[in-house]
Amino acid sequence: MDRRGTRWRTHGLSVAGYRHRRDGIPCQDAWQQVVAGPAEAPVTVLAVADGAGSRLRSDEGSKLAVALAMDAFARWASRPCPPGEAVHALLRHAYDEVADAFLYQTGDQADDFATTLAVLVLAPEWIGHLSVGDGFAIVRAGAVDGRAQFHLLPQAAAASEYSNETVFLTSPGAERWVRTVCVRDAGVDGALLSTDGLAQAALSRPDGGCQTPNASFAAAVLGSLDRPGPDPVRDEEELAALLRSDRLSALNADDKTLVRAVRP
Repeated sequence: MDRRGTRWRTHGLSVAGYRHRRDGIPCQDAWQQVVAGPAEAPVTVLAVADGAGSRLRSDEGSKLAVALAMDAFARWASRPCPPGEAVHALLRHAYDEVADAFLYQTGDQADDFATTLAVLVLAPEWIGHLSVGDGFAIVRAGAVDGRAQFHLLPQAAAASEYSNETVFLTSPGAERWVRTVCVRDAGVDGALLSTDGLAQAALSRPDGGCQTPNASFAAAVLGSLDRPGPDPVRDEEELAALLRSDRLSALNADDKTLVRAVRP
């Protein structure tokens, strides 16, 4: 276990994208966080969701998804669990609860609430990640020549190898595209979880290959949480300004959600 302890400093924010601000449409992203478990071994759960832009009630769907995730993942992750296959099973059990509750609460109108979901569980001995859809997570661990190293956790697959269509909680057979990850590395001291509105800023594809973290972006947003200013309100305003900036809007005009966590 990391000697600095298991508590994390966290911060999250969702902002409406340029098109939604222009057209007066509410933000269809959502996020939540919760700390659960015993005081001596707390578990932090972070979740983000991106409502389908073409669906009538997707903003409600994203909020419902993260609220259900807080309950299910916090409850399951608070149980003693060794790193490895048991974590994958735990994440799937929690996901199944979320998916069942989501479909039950939305009923015949479930498609109108369509949303993605990505969850990050920061437990004392492991980090778990579950995603359905195009959300993503990056962790910070280790350094090379004094530079922090960032690692993109494996993401959920597209609907098929020939399509980049997003999978939603309400998609038929969505459970086939759920991806779970278990990381056991005491050197992880930072993480970020995001919806796909920040993919172009936070990820890069060198030489057309596989996606990798954009180290400068990840370092900047985690660094500002490592060293928060004296005024939390100003810190949040500065992050919101970054997410709404013309530079990021030019990369992607969609809603944007960023949830950050660092170990002090």
